Amino acid sequence: MCQTNANNSTDCSQSLWRSLPRQATTLLIGVGAVLAAQLSSLRAVHADHDSRPNIILIMSDDMGFSDIGCYGGEINTPTLDSLAAGGLRFTQFYNTSRCCPTRASLLTGLYPHQAGVGWMMTDRGYDGYRGDLNRNCRTIAEVLRPAGYSTYMAGKWHVTPDVKPDGPKDNWPLQRGFDRFYGTIHGAGSFYDPNSLTRDNSQISPNADPEYKPEQYYYTHAISDHAVRFLSEHESQSGDKPFFLYVAYTAAHWPMHALEQDIAKYRGRYDEGYTAIRKARLAKSGKLGLIDTAWQMTDQAESWEQVTHREWEIRCMEVYAAMVDSMDQGIGRIVDTLRKANELDNTLIFFLQDNGGCAEGLGRSPRDGLLARPDKPTLPVMAPDELQTEMIPRQTRDGYPTVLGPGIMPGPDGTYIAYGRGWANVSNTPFREYKHWVHEGGISTPLIAHWPARIRRATNLEHQPGHLIDIMATCVDVAQAEYPTQVAGQAIKPLEGVSLVPTFMSRDLNRTNPIFWEHEGNRAIRDGKWKLVAKENMPWELYDMAADRTEVHDLSEAKPELTRSLAAKWDSWAERANVLPLGAWKGNPKQSSFNKQQRKFQLRAGDDLPREAAPFVEKRSVKINAHISEATDGVIVAHGGTSDGYALYIKDRILTFATRHQGALTRVTLPNAFESSSYEIEVVLSKSGNISLRANGQLIANGQAPDVALRMPLDGLQVGRDTKGAVGEYDAPFEFAGRIESISIEVANK
Repeated sequence: MCQTNANNSTDCSQSLWRSLPRQATTLLIGVGAVLAAQLSSLRAVHADHDSRPNIILIMSDDMGFSDIGCYGGEINTPTLDSLAAGGLRFTQFYNTSRCCPTRASLLTGLYPHQAGVGWMMTDRGYDGYRGDLNRNCRTIAEVLRPAGYSTYMAGKWHVTPDVKPDGPKDNWPLQRGFDRFYGTIHGAGSFYDPNSLTRDNSQISPNADPEYKPEQYYYTHAISDHAVRFLSEHESQSGDKPFFLYVAYTAAHWPMHALEQDIAKYRGRYDEGYTAIRKARLAKSGKLGLIDTAWQMTDQAESWEQVTHREWEIRCMEVYAAMVDSMDQGIGRIVDTLRKANELDNTLIFFLQDNGGCAEGLGRSPRDGLLARPDKPTLPVMAPDELQTEMIPRQTRDGYPTVLGPGIMPGPDGTYIAYGRGWANVSNTPFREYKHWVHEGGISTPLIAHWPARIRRATNLEHQPGHLIDIMATCVDVAQAEYPTQVAGQAIKPLEGVSLVPTFMSRDLNRTNPIFWEHEGNRAIRDGKWKLVAKENMPWELYDMAADRTEVHDLSEAKPELTRSLAAKWDSWAERANVLPLGAWKGNPKQSSFNKQQRKFQLRAGDDLPREAAPFVEKRSVKINAHISEATDGVIVAHGGTSDGYALYIKDRILTFATRHQGALTRVTLPNAFESSSYEIEVVLSKSGNISLRANGQLIANGQAPDVALRMPLDGLQVGRDTKGAVGEYDAPFEFAGRIESISIEVANK
């Protein structure tokens, strides 16, 4: 099947396995009457099975290039090592250098800014920096489910700011294509009491979960156990269908939390400090063929001789290793489940990481003056069903305060510590920089691909560069799915990547475009062997990746024409990929471009006003008149999003006017369902925050909002749908199914 990407080039990598049954483990090649007869027979025998592969996408969190065993590390990862030995290891695969942009890019096959997540979960007022997965993209689950796949997810979501149990859920996993979900909506938290812990669409406490009651709750185990549960349930209930499973671990993201039996395996392993471990990893990576031993080793970040809390520093890395070890054990249970179901051979498994090792110092200084855990609880005990809502919990459930800083030995509940820059430098051996930056240490990830039925190569190392954008293209290819150009009238951005399928058979990817990055002003382009890279507000650096992937010898002055040419390509990409204005991640746009003069707006169904052209409602009263016929459910008009804004809509035949004030939702609803099909509706939001709702001239409801809009909503205005982020309690885009005859909006003078 051919796929057209964003630059109108075409990938026609023909899948050789199109008609093979799921249980087949032998690659059939050649043509002729005998093969045709055999294939026909196989189809008849397995007519009740879909021949396409299952797909499992596994991602870890905040880990470096050299951490796992098969990429040079000393951490015990036998499952991943076995998958690599029986599959394919990519030596030059890339992420985006940060957790949520990586997840947005991985899920959609786009660059993160195109999916609306160019930075973190904060709306900066520009399309590339909304901090919320937009509706111009589709997730892998949204593309594969219409193609007949069952879709499951366990783990960290982190592509929406809406994490509250009573807030909008239009960008939660079940609303973005997944059949089942267990995990966290937020990006980080305790492994013993995760915040935003969710099953399907309901947030739960691990202490009051009727469906999952382990002897000791530990989030990494819970992710693995639910992945196994989804696989087992699929086999018993939908075994004739292929499945897509996304497993997003939070290991080994801070805090350093691990169980004592896993930590014990690594006691003494890191006593020699940073230098010895870096040298050992460098030697092992070279022996494995992952790096060129001619590359110069990058500078060491910290001096072991100057470490003042050595036992504490050693313990940080011991716990980190235990977290990775525990994750590998869980992946082992997933693989065993596949093997027992006779599904391993025809399951495509990917493993990768969301960014490089993390040098952040969170938790490495004391909080509230506490230098040790108190001898007894000092805070009220939490109720079993009370939800954990904080990234850094104030306390354990039994009343002990959470303690941080040097001397607080990480691992158990009630601690919250990151492993620090020195060990992050070890994790990223042999590369420069860390998470946040787009030098190799920030963006280089292992990628393991395992698919016994179809990966057939003489060597299991793949040196062609790849990127997250290629994963969706690969899934679409092997699943024989159709990637849409639009959904419900909303244009969908074309895929940016290429299918990795050719590498499974030692073929060229035929990538026609460079690979690009931008995060927090750090930027890069990889074109063939050349990489142009820069830190924020710093000049470009040029490196030959074949001779110097550790980025030690800058060639920008020696090759000025090449530097200018690559910089121009980056500029062109940044303009088309919603990256500009550069630096938008730091703050909101100025208000000088707002439409402050126009008071009256005559609108019609389908109108879509950008923020700058929408009614300027900041600190002003608003009156809306809407004439609708064939009154049914859907959004009549919406201005803003989940942070600030207002919307008029019908849900379950109940007319509702909703406002958002810094995320707080106010609703005024019609007491009874609409009985006729044609209405003249008037809504007034006064300067005092009073809301009146009239239908056909009669006052039918009123209420009180906290105020008028105290700031201009960050999203624009739409008539007949809401694709920018749901203002009210509905699943975006919630298109109006009736007829909107006219809409008028009037804003008062300030």
